[in-house]
Amino acid sequence: MNGLRLICGQAAVFLRFAGLGSGVTLAASAALVLLSQWIPWVAANALTTVASTVVATELHARVSFGHGRPGLACHVKSAATVAAGWLVTSAAVGVLAALRPDAGLVLQQTVYLSATALVGIGRYLVLRLAVFAERTPRTGGGVRVRAAYDAAA
Repeated sequence: MNGLRLICGQAAVFLRFAGLGSGVTLAASAALVLLSQWIPWVAANALTTVASTVVATELHARVSFGHGRPGLACHVKSAATVAAGWLVTSAAVGVLAALRPDAGLVLQQTVYLSATALVGIGRYLVLRLAVFAERTPRTGGGVRVRAAYDAAA
């Protein structure tokens, strides 16, 4: 029964992560549309990307993972996962363009959204297991990563 409880608990964390991430992305998209009417699109995109990454990191730390307020190091690591995700999705679409220059919109979006889904799963794993891993004291002065301990249980 402990294994089932662990799986349900991790599924709940992942669903919170996905829901919050999707909400922040939709809000950033709306902000991008609004901002791009007053400033150049590239500048609006940069501002919304930075702002949405900070907001998402705060929400994921506090709500998704119950970590509490993240420090600067957590924000930098989270931003690195966003940058890596951008590289992966850009590469996926770039490879499609090289292999199938005549690819239609549906195929382009299928590749992009598939890559985005894989990036989201990878980002979840990195944030859950490395950036916002719960640390609990262990006898002997060491530190045990609770997420890894729970996963092994």
